[in-house]
Amino acid sequence: MAIKKTRLALLTALAVQQLSHSAFAQTASTQSETSEPAASQTAAEQLPEVEVSGEKARNDYATIRSSVGAKTPTAIQDIPQSITIVNRAVMDAQGAASLSDALRTVPGITIGGAEGGQIGNNINLRGFTARTDIFLDGMRDRGQYYRDTFFLESVEVLKGPSSMLFGRGSTGGVVNQVSKAPTLREQNEISATVGTHDYYRATADFNKPLSDTSAFRLNLAGQDVQSTRDVLNNEDYALAPSLRLGIGTPTEITLSALVAHNRDMPDYGFLAVNGRPLNVSRSKFYGLTDDRTIQDVATVSGRIEHKVSPNLTLRNQTQVSRYTTDVRETYPNAVGTLSGSTFTPLLAATGNATSLPLSDLYLRLASHDRKITDKSVYNQTDVIGKFETGGIKHTAIAGIEVGRDIYENQTTSRNNLPILSVVDPAYVSTPANSVTSNGNLAKSNATTVAVYGNDTLELNKHWKLVGGLRWDRFDAELSNTVSTATPPLYSAEQTVHFTSVRGGVIYQPTETQSYYASYGTSFNPSLEQLTVTAGQQNLDPEKNRSYEVGGKWDLLGGNLSLTSALFEINKTNARTQVDAGVYELDGEVRVRGFEVGLAGRITPRWQVFGGYTRLNAEIVEASARDATKGKVPANTPRNSASLWSTYNVTPEWEAGGGFTYLSERFANNTNLVSAGGFTRWDATIAYHQPKYDVRLNLLNLTDKEYFDSLVPSDGGRAVPGIGRTALLTVSYRF
Repeated sequence: MAIKKTRLALLTALAVQQLSHSAFAQTASTQSETSEPAASQTAAEQLPEVEVSGEKARNDYATIRSSVGAKTPTAIQDIPQSITIVNRAVMDAQGAASLSDALRTVPGITIGGAEGGQIGNNINLRGFTARTDIFLDGMRDRGQYYRDTFFLESVEVLKGPSSMLFGRGSTGGVVNQVSKAPTLREQNEISATVGTHDYYRATADFNKPLSDTSAFRLNLAGQDVQSTRDVLNNEDYALAPSLRLGIGTPTEITLSALVAHNRDMPDYGFLAVNGRPLNVSRSKFYGLTDDRTIQDVATVSGRIEHKVSPNLTLRNQTQVSRYTTDVRETYPNAVGTLSGSTFTPLLAATGNATSLPLSDLYLRLASHDRKITDKSVYNQTDVIGKFETGGIKHTAIAGIEVGRDIYENQTTSRNNLPILSVVDPAYVSTPANSVTSNGNLAKSNATTVAVYGNDTLELNKHWKLVGGLRWDRFDAELSNTVSTATPPLYSAEQTVHFTSVRGGVIYQPTETQSYYASYGTSFNPSLEQLTVTAGQQNLDPEKNRSYEVGGKWDLLGGNLSLTSALFEINKTNARTQVDAGVYELDGEVRVRGFEVGLAGRITPRWQVFGGYTRLNAEIVEASARDATKGKVPANTPRNSASLWSTYNVTPEWEAGGGFTYLSERFANNTNLVSAGGFTRWDATIAYHQPKYDVRLNLLNLTDKEYFDSLVPSDGGRAVPGIGRTALLTVSYRF
C-alpha cells in the first residue's frame, strides 16, 4: 500500500517539477475564463468572489451556453430541447471524480452496472440505453472504459432523440464531455484527496500561456481507491495535454489528447432471491480476489477553425482513439442449493423464488474473461454561416462526417471455479486446478458517412424556427469463430440508410423567457454496438420519434435558470423475439414524462442545482415469448430527483449538501426482479482562500443501504451503493 501511495505523490511532484521554472505567481481568479489577463493577486485577495455581476462567476452552478444542442456554442434558450449541464463548480462541490458520479445529479439518468457483457460507463437516459451515446468535445467516444472527470470543464446532457445532430443511437439523448481548454490566463492548481476506507487521489491542472495567442494546458490524475465493499480496489492514472494556437485570431488550432490506464476490480453485485437483491451486508463480494479489469485509453484530437469573415466559419475536427481492455472477471451466474458437490440452481425466470433461508443457499461462479481492442477514427467538417434573407436572420450549419470503427473481442473461460456461500463467501483467488480455454474471437468493423444541415431562423424579436436534416449510411460487418446460436451465426453484414429530422419553434416574449415545441427522430441499427444477437442481423434499424414542449426562464436578474418540459418518446418498431433465434420488429416502447430543473444563485451567497423527472414508461407491444407487454423497461424509475445547495456563510466559509432520490426500478423487462427506491444524502463544508481551498465531502451521510445500479443479466442483478464515506480535499493554486 505504501508503494501505491508513493506513486500518487510522485505523479503530482513530477508535474510540478516540470513546470516550476515558469513564473507561476498568478493567483487563480474567481471570475469566468476569458482571453484577457487576470487581475492582480492583491486584488483577488482583497475581493474574494461572493457576488455575481456581469459575466457568470467561475464557481456558478448555472451555465448559459452549450454546444451540444446545435454543434456550435449557442444560448440554451435557443435550443428547443431539454439540456442539463453539470459544470466544474458542481462537480468540485460534490466531490465527483467519475463521469458516473457527475451524472447521478441529473434526473432522468440511471446507472447500469459495469458488467453483463458491458464494461465502463453504462447509463440509461429517459428509459433508453445510452452506452454508445457518450461524446468527447462533440466527437463520439464509443470505447467501453471508466471515465474520470479530472480534465473536464463540464458534462452536457442533451435529452431526447438526436440523430440529426449525432447520428445513430441517441434515443434517450446524448452525454457530451467538454474538456478544459488552454486559456491566456496563467493558472495552476494541484489537489489531493484522502478519504475513509483507504481512498487516495491526486489531480493537477497547469495552464501556461506561450504567447499572446497561444497556450498549453496539462491535466493529471492518479488514484488508489477502495470503498465500503470488500476486496474492491481501483488504481487509475491519466494525463490530458492540450495546445491551443491562434487564440483571438481568425485561425485557431487546438490539439489535445487523453491517455489513461485503469486497473479496476469488476463488481457484478448481487443476484436476486424472491425477486429482490440478496438481503446481505452490502460489503459482501462475490468474485475472486485476482479478478481485474485493465484498460488503456489513448485519444488524440485535432481541431482547426477558420473565420473567413465575421459571419462565416469553417471548422474541421479529427479524433483518433484506441481502447484496449484485458478482463478477468468472475461472477455468480446462478443461486441455488448444494448437496455434496451437486449444485441445483433456482429458477431465474421466477426471480429465484424459494422458501429456504439464505444460509441454505449458494452461488455458482463463472468466468467472463476477454481481451478487447477497439479503434476508431472520426472526422467532421462544418461550415457555419450567419446571413439574412428577406429580413429573416439565419444561423446555419452544414457538415460532413466520416468515421471508421474496428472492434475485436477474444473471449476465454476458466473452469473448476468455487461455489460460494451466500451469507459467508470465501475471498479466494482462482484455484490452482483451474484451466483456461479460448472461446469466440469476434471481429467487426463499421463505416459511417453522413451529411447534415441545420438552420435557426430568427423571424423577429420573439419567434425562432429550428430545422435540420441528416442522412446517414452505416455499413457494418462481423465474424465469429465460435457460435452457439441455432442456426450458427459466423458472419453478418448490414448496410443502413437513414434520414433523421429535427424541427422546433421557439417563442421568446422577453429576454428572460423562452417557450418551445420540438420534434426529433433517431435510429438504432442492430449492429450499432458492433455486436449482435443471433437472429437480429438482418433486421432494419429501430426507429424512434420524440415530441417535447417546454419552457426556460432566467430569474433573479439572470442568476437562476429554471427549465421545464413535457415529452414523449416512441420506439415504434422495437426488436422482439417470436421464436428460438427469430426476432421481428413488432414491438413498441413508449416513454412519457415531465421534468423540471434549476441551477444558479437564489442570493449572491446561496446556490442551488437540481431537478425532478417523472417517467411513465411502458413496453406497449411485445411478443408472447418475450412476456414483456405492459411491463416497465428495465432500470427506468417512475420518479427521480436531486437537489444540491451550498451557502457562503462568510466569504471564506461554505456549507451545503443535498439528496439524490430514485423510486423503485426493475432489473429486467419482465419486471420479476426489482430494487426498492432510496434517498441518499450528501454534505459538504469548505474553507476558501485566494491560494487554497479545503473541502470536506460526506457521501451517503445517513449510511443508507441502497442499490446504485441494475443490470438484466442472469435474471437481474443489483450493485450496492457505497456506505458512508468522508473525503478531505486540499487544493493549492500558484
